[in-house]
Amino acid sequence: MIQLALILSDIRSTFNVGSIMRSADCFGVKHIFFAGYTPYPKYNGDTRLPHLADKITRAIHKTALGAEITIPFDLYDDTQKAITAARKQGYVIAALEQSPTSQALHKYHPPTKLALILGNEIEGVSMQTLSTSDVILEIPMKATKNP
Repeated sequence: MIQLALILSDIRSTFNVGSIMRSADCFGVKHIFFAGYTPYPKYNGDTRLPHLADKITRAIHKTALGAEITIPFDLYDDTQKAITAARKQGYVIAALEQSPTSQALHKYHPPTKLALILGNEIEGVSMQTLSTSDVILEIPMKATKNP
């Protein structure tokens, strides 16, 4: 059985974060590493202004539908720190991005602990992050909308 974690790197939208969290809950993701400016739900000890933390959490909840309270998470001010933390926990780091060196996701044989990096909605996963990932995986795009 694969232990799956996510590293959310500079995701802009609270709705996207919520949607990712809901899908992660369905897939049995064990942990989420929030990195950079990715919005995250309120937690015990949260240092954000209470009204801002509440507003962001409500927005995430609209699509997470409760998953925001079921999946453990940690916060990191940049993606490299999140990668380091995931590696210390034994995760192999896989960036999910289109690249000349990427492998098709459906052909990849994952290790027992895998942390998938999901990047910014516009820019994707940064070049620096790609260069420090253990593998780059790509979801083959069959749709007509493709950047």
